[in-house]
Amino acid sequence: MIKKNILSFLVALIIMFLSLAGSDNFDGVPFFNIPYFDKIAHFGMYFGFMSVLLFENRKQITGNRQILMLSVIPFFYGIMMEMFQIIFTVSRSGSVYDVLFNSTGILVSALLWIWIKPFNNNPVR
Repeated sequence: MIKKNILSFLVALIIMFLSLAGSDNFDGVPFFNIPYFDKIAHFGMYFGFMSVLLFENRKQITGNRQILMLSVIPFFYGIMMEMFQIIFTVSRSGSVYDVLFNSTGILVSALLWIWIKPFNNNPVR
């Protein structure tokens, strides 16, 4: 299981680092001054996490039920990261809005997969 999902584990570790690193680590980076950039980052991180999960498990996905089951992993991981921010960090705080943007990234990835997948199954003539 771990070998099959190594990229997913790497993405999860990167998200963990970014979620739990002190906010002062990101203050000196100029393009982070974009309004609501953190929400865009949350969307992107969890869109990427879900996309990698879908890609690594594409051979086992036979329907939308498997996609829904896979989406539970990044969803609860995101909630766990928000709780860890509250418990384990001083300069970070958990946010319901972050969970909302995480969930939106997961949903958009799943919907794109459902939309694009039929095109991959049709042979080119």
